[in-house]
Amino acid sequence: MTPLRLSKVKHAQLAVPGMDPWHVNPEDPATSVMTDFREHTSITVTERTPIDAALEHMRHTGVRSAFVTDEQTQLVVGLVTAYDITSEKPMQLMQSANIPRHDVAVVDIMQPVATWHVADMEHLERANVAAVFAMFSQTGLTHVPVVETTATGGQRLRGLLSAARVKRVLHHMDDARREPLVVAVAT
Repeated sequence: MTPLRLSKVKHAQLAVPGMDPWHVNPEDPATSVMTDFREHTSITVTERTPIDAALEHMRHTGVRSAFVTDEQTQLVVGLVTAYDITSEKPMQLMQSANIPRHDVAVVDIMQPVATWHVADMEHLERANVAAVFAMFSQTGLTHVPVVETTATGGQRLRGLLSAARVKRVLHHMDDARREPLVVAVAT
């Protein structure tokens, strides 16, 4: 085994990790814009969490969505986004059920697993960023869970795609080029 060599730092100051601008090209692999749960921890809230507490948890962790877990089984039963919490959904529920905002729980406005539209990891590995951008543009979704097939044929969560993240990293590239980004979509 070759021993690991250490060296001195070349500069007395270093940039904060993660603060470097990150850009993608439409032709880059789609997996480059996925939050991969093999590398990043998923953010969760329980179904009985009040919506404002869930939103604060998302803000504190720097995300715009959280998986909703069942309190007994600890299994994922839904997805809630900051958009869901700040949209008209809570207000409509408050008015129809005549309840105060602090009584509105995540379970009341979440997107249940049974209603999800998901991307399969096998397909995502063959796609590019332009295809992800087109999918978000066509569906109007803000987040898409990514699933993979287990050895027993079941599915498990592998990652998450975010429309805002895709637009942000393509937008930065767009600004650098000083030209509009046009993505052709095959139909």
